[in-house]
Amino acid sequence: MTDTPSLDLTGKLLVAMPGMSDTRFDHSVVLMCVHSEKGGMGLILNKPTRDVRMSDVLDQLDIDPSEEVRAMPVHFGGPVETGRGFVLHSTDYESSLQTLDVKSAFGMTATMDILEELATGGGPERALMMLGYAGWGPGQLENEIGQNGWITVDATQNLVFDEPAATKWQAALQSIGIDPLGLSASAGHA
Repeated sequence: MTDTPSLDLTGKLLVAMPGMSDTRFDHSVVLMCVHSEKGGMGLILNKPTRDVRMSDVLDQLDIDPSEEVRAMPVHFGGPVETGRGFVLHSTDYESSLQTLDVKSAFGMTATMDILEELATGGGPERALMMLGYAGWGPGQLENEIGQNGWITVDATQNLVFDEPAATKWQAALQSIGIDPLGLSASAGHA
């Protein structure tokens, strides 16, 4: 038996379909960081928090950042461990402690050294700060996809880092030729 499921979604985007039963994922775009037969872990890319800024996180950690870094948004990465931080970033950075390689296209670092480096103008060229993550147990995500809860899309640097959070869901769908206005909130079977 292997750790690789028949459907390996590591490095892919999950785009929530209209009518998603879990409102925390309504119109979400999730980058899958890990996916195996043991389950999956991903980060929601398009839900900036309203009440937490990067300056709040860094002040709490006693890190003095530049003004540019202070203004970085913090995203709701998912409903699991919402007090834990994750930085999704370009591959030009690797933590000396631990960085997860996400299909050689992205890096994900959850150690404080990346925050210290970002604060001083170092670190990766492109980065998104998240609090929490999305997690699925064995077979759970495959079941949700089978029930039309998610569409999978190839992740690109531009879609992940450059597209504004407010339009990321529509842009992800349009990247595979789907007009978001044509999607129905209820799934049907022929």
